[in-house]
Amino acid sequence: MTSQQQTFTNAFNQNRPTLALFSKCSTQDELHIVRDAFFLGMASLLCPQEYESLRMDIMTDPTAFISIAGSVNTPKGLETMMTAARASSGWERVLFALHTVSSAVGSDLDDIWMTLEKGRLEWLGALNSAHKLKVTLKEALEKDSERTEKDEVDAKMVWMYALSLSIPELKDESEAWARVVHMEDRMNPLKSYNVDHWDCKKDEWAALDLGVQAAAERGGSAFQDAWNL
Repeated sequence: MTSQQQTFTNAFNQNRPTLALFSKCSTQDELHIVRDAFFLGMASLLCPQEYESLRMDIMTDPTAFISIAGSVNTPKGLETMMTAARASSGWERVLFALHTVSSAVGSDLDDIWMTLEKGRLEWLGALNSAHKLKVTLKEALEKDSERTEKDEVDAKMVWMYALSLSIPELKDESEAWARVVHMEDRMNPLKSYNVDHWDCKKDEWAALDLGVQAAAERGGSAFQDAWNL
């Protein structure tokens, strides 16, 4: 590894906590705030001249400075800072300098970010599509005074299947499972539901299970955590 690559790697590692915030985002706008905060953090270490010029632009802009100062330690702090940075005349120069450095070491920051963004948005879309069913399933469990651990496993299987319907790469797996359980309407797993058919030991279920778990990880989450919310 060259010294330039090592410097880049060190900067990347120092900014991992910012990058990890993608897992807390619930909209594309929030994701782009995190993306730009990550880029700015990387630039502060790798492109000090361009970064300092941008910082001075913000510091000497009364409106931007007051907005940032007023949002420190608030939920809007990061968004306010990035709004000011994007509006600065030096923002595009910072991005250009950073991407020049990343290209020189063979790294594609845009590609790295888009992998995270795509994974997060896909997972959020799946959660949104299957939310109503999740509420129905959890309410049924709460009302059942004689529910067992297996009942919850059965409910989670139905919800996991519903999640898979919104994950394009699991189209084959979801269709295969619908056939296995003789589903009347593959978009409505509770219609003509027969618990005896939903056996998690079947090979077809393993493929779907692993696929949904992987989608959750790509989205910065975990299936069980999502179920618990």
